[in-house]
Amino acid sequence: MKVRQKIFIPFVLLYILLAALGIYLIEPKTFKSYLTSIYWVITAIATVGFGDYVPVTDLGKVYTIFLYITGIGLLSLFIGRFINSVYLIDKMKIGGKMKYTGENHIILIGWSTKSKLAIREILKSDKKIDIVIIDDLEKAPLTEERLYYIRGDATAEETLLNANLPKAKGVIIFADQSLRENITTKDPLFVDGKTLLIATAISTIENRLDREIHVTAEVINEKHIPFFKYVNVDEFIPSQEMISHAAVRSLFSHGVTNMYSELMSTKYNETMYEIPKRGEWKTYRDAFIDLLNNGATLVADRGDLHINQKLDQFIPDNAQLFVICDKETFEKLNSKNTVN
Repeated sequence: MKVRQKIFIPFVLLYILLAALGIYLIEPKTFKSYLTSIYWVITAIATVGFGDYVPVTDLGKVYTIFLYITGIGLLSLFIGRFINSVYLIDKMKIGGKMKYTGENHIILIGWSTKSKLAIREILKSDKKIDIVIIDDLEKAPLTEERLYYIRGDATAEETLLNANLPKAKGVIIFADQSLRENITTKDPLFVDGKTLLIATAISTIENRLDREIHVTAEVINEKHIPFFKYVNVDEFIPSQEMISHAAVRSLFSHGVTNMYSELMSTKYNETMYEIPKRGEWKTYRDAFIDLLNNGATLVADRGDLHINQKLDQFIPDNAQLFVICDKETFEKLNSKNTVN
């Protein structure tokens, strides 16, 4: 069956080429070029029949009848196969059975409300980047233009490679929602244990291919974070304890949760951006004043939020500076960095 499917399209193409050659040899005066013959054969078996080229000899007319009898059925079968192939490809894509071959995409592991919100944020933040979801659902949970779905076990190397992990921009591992809702496995140890297995599988591929992929993981219990030190997890999604802390602080400092929301979401005019270090910035004070004069506020170097306490310290070469500003200011700062 598979062999027949493979030779069917070449057979149809060969049929058209030979049929065109036949009418070209039978009526060279009517069909003055081989390309004209091909054009006529296609219009004939497609039942379009423009009438601009018509066989005039008896042999040519008999040949045309033979072409109608064999060709129209063959072309109908070809069109049916083509439509069926499109349907199967679409079905495989929705069912998560097709490999993703793009690059610089973001992989989200685990479908949940959080991953749905993350997709919305990513699509809003970047108009070109693709998103690949890995889960074990029967079909894709969402259908978006830049959204792809891979069905499988995220702890399995094959599944990660189907999502083209080696060429991904980054990975976010969300805690398994089904485990959290299952009464027999809702212990954070089970949930975080699966996250750790996924991170280990990713780390194994990184080490084997000698590639670095930015990995962010959701850990339910902060006490389990030390277990992740042997795998290449770069950042952790804020835990329930941190969220609870913000909620409590909101009672003593009204508006603190609004500040957190503004920093973490792009729906506000101002948000946090990473900006490269400039050559003229020797100390944090140099960077702080220059950025402030341009409408941005320097707030952190990597995870260090105590910039205001060490303004006179030199900025290391590997600094990762973060500022708060609106998108327009960030783009102006980026254009200056490009010029420099």
